[in-house]
Amino acid sequence: MTTQSWHERAAAVQIDGRAFIDGRRIDAASGARFDRISPVDGRKLAEVARCAAPDVDAAVASSRAAFEDGRWGYLPPAARKRVLVRFADLMLAHADELALLETLDMGKPIRYSLNTDVQLAQNCIRWYGEAVDKIYDQVAPAPQDSLALITREPVGVVAAVIPWNYPMLMAAWKLGPALAAGNSVVLKPSEKAPLSALRLAELALEAGIPPGVFNVLPGFGNEAGQALALHMDVDCIAFTGSTRTGKQIVQMAGQSNLKRAWTELGGKSANIVCADCPDLDAAVAAAIGSIYFNQGESCNAPSRLFVEEPIRAAFLEKALRLVPRYAPGDPLDEATVMGAIVDAAQMKTVLGYIEDGKAAGARLLAGGNAARVESGGLYVEPTLFDGVDPAMRIAREEIFGPVLSVLAFTDLDEAIRQANATPYGLAAAVWTADIGRAIRTSRALRAGTVHVNQYDNDDITVPFGGYKQSGNGRDKSLHAFDKYTELKTTWIQI
Repeated sequence: MTTQSWHERAAAVQIDGRAFIDGRRIDAASGARFDRISPVDGRKLAEVARCAAPDVDAAVASSRAAFEDGRWGYLPPAARKRVLVRFADLMLAHADELALLETLDMGKPIRYSLNTDVQLAQNCIRWYGEAVDKIYDQVAPAPQDSLALITREPVGVVAAVIPWNYPMLMAAWKLGPALAAGNSVVLKPSEKAPLSALRLAELALEAGIPPGVFNVLPGFGNEAGQALALHMDVDCIAFTGSTRTGKQIVQMAGQSNLKRAWTELGGKSANIVCADCPDLDAAVAAAIGSIYFNQGESCNAPSRLFVEEPIRAAFLEKALRLVPRYAPGDPLDEATVMGAIVDAAQMKTVLGYIEDGKAAGARLLAGGNAARVESGGLYVEPTLFDGVDPAMRIAREEIFGPVLSVLAFTDLDEAIRQANATPYGLAAAVWTADIGRAIRTSRALRAGTVHVNQYDNDDITVPFGGYKQSGNGRDKSLHAFDKYTELKTTWIQI
């Protein structure tokens, strides 16, 4: 599709911002709405239902009824599989529409919305659908006069609260295993990017997921999100977002009914490049591409780059040649590789960190400014700091923007210590030609994912999650079923 075609479709798009409860679109009980403003050009996209506690009560009651009567969970696994595969097929059939909503709503380039986010999201739904009738329960080695069965059962009503940076994909990471296991799901998308989730609910219904099994409540975290976390009839809450909000959700889960609380939170990932890096060009391309992908709005972005001193100058020279390729462009142009920051508050935060880095004495080598101001949208130049001290805020705090901090090192053990000297532990990387050094370093790094001589390789078959204050539990892979099922032991006397 041409750039003009995408703009024509964007101009003509009609968006329904109402909630989705019990198989139908409805307004919030209060009638309240909020405006969704596109970061692409500042235009109003839709008025979206501002759901709150009464809407949460209605959605949870709908999901509880659907769970208790077994309209979904009692279906044979093969039947649930067929419906989830149809759901994935419909996502592909509506790929252009979903991608456009994602780009207009949160600003990422259309090339990635279409070719990455939609594709990965539908594959996630499809994979869990295909997996669910291939998972076996167990028979324990009990005494001869007993039969001991170990079985998995759905946990019940799952509340899924997702972020704005990958709205469709994060929804799929929760929906895939939760629905495949037979649960009902109430999804609360971020108020900053709720549109694709609402459309997914309609496609799920069309695919054959019964009313009440999948409800979507747009709204604000301190209203709809808090009500879900405190709700006494929610059995499990799965959250992806900031560490600060994750802590609040865990506290509210404990204050209410001690519901299962699973969190995938922030990160300040370390990327360590040793002097014996086997392919410096590849290391540079990965470091630059991974931090500026999705405008730096990725929890696992390698925002701390540790470069061994003997190669630092060469690394920076190569890096500075690549940075201009990531200049922000029109997100509806398929050639654009970096789009808009999600909203004005996030842009202010990013620019504030840049100013703080300069004031602290870091050397600004590239970027640092707002861009494409004439568009009416929200854009920040790809930014690179050298001479960063580990004590600086830009080296310690999650920025969630296109800002890379370079820290030189002369001793690998010290680099590992600094890499681990953070409350986060989501991802990390090491580049070295020495396999022994690679293994020792990967073992020493306290992170849920460690990359060796690459960054961001990924697949639905491997788990994703963090150590420390980057959260608990794992998304993706068969391990995700652990979050949405209960283990039951049944003893039978023979």
